[in-house]
Amino acid sequence: MNSNWFKLILKLNKVSFGKDLLLKGVPFIFNKKGASIRIGNRCTIKSSFLSNLVGLYQKTIIVTRVPGAQIVIGNGVGISGATIYARKKITIGDNTCIGGNVKILDNDFHPVETEKRNLLLSGKAPESGERMEWIGTKEIEIGKNCFIGCNAIILKGTKLGDGCVVGAGAVVSGTFEPGSVIVGNPARVIRKQSAE
Repeated sequence: MNSNWFKLILKLNKVSFGKDLLLKGVPFIFNKKGASIRIGNRCTIKSSFLSNLVGLYQKTIIVTRVPGAQIVIGNGVGISGATIYARKKITIGDNTCIGGNVKILDNDFHPVETEKRNLLLSGKAPESGERMEWIGTKEIEIGKNCFIGCNAIILKGTKLGDGCVVGAGAVVSGTFEPGSVIVGNPARVIRKQSAE
């Protein structure tokens, strides 16, 4: 698909994007009615297998799932085959690099409690408003100049200060100071560096 046609589709779906958006392959971007997706200037979104030789498993997926959800992507951000999925809010700071196949999820997707999950599966769950409260959701904030290595998972409620580095395959939850180098599952800080 021609990227100009895709940009027209983004506008029709009320996705805001800045100047010089570069698309390599066709991402999947869905903005729920009443939600918002904003992509800054000079961003690159890679979605084709050969666009990043780390080996992308999928197209980039950027989704707001419910009315009121927000995704805010700063200027100069690079994204490769990642999933960014918001029920509340995900903010990504300027000049942050999001490596191949990363997942950034501000919610649990399903209730943690067995009884509530079973009610959903049985079709006996209450109206959607109460069901929404069953799914754990908490904002994610990723600072400027961060680097998130391939296959990392950023879980709900995570706050990464400016200049954080997340190692490949890390599973990240919690608050991390600027310049933290974070690795492992569960992720932990192994050293600090300049956040600039």
